[in-house]
Amino acid sequence: MENNKFFDILGWAATVTAIGMYVSYIPQISNNLNGMKGDWLQPLVAAVNCTLWVTYGILKKPKRDWPIITANLPGIVFGLFAFITAIG
Repeated sequence: MENNKFFDILGWAATVTAIGMYVSYIPQISNNLNGMKGDWLQPLVAAVNCTLWVTYGILKKPKRDWPIITANLPGIVFGLFAFITAIG
């Protein structure tokens, strides 16, 4: 397999697993909304981390890094939502 093709496949495979990781916040969010509050720190740090990676992916030259952007956008959304519901 050509080296670039390998890295494209690896990048998108990592993207799918990262999205799965952030979607796994849904049970914590559900528990938070039902009064069983979870930890707020880890989702907040995840959201900040993902924001930095999305910024990196957008600003990367000569072209944007779409697997990094796509993998980390759900982390911002779900991380912030888990954080907000945990403290609210």
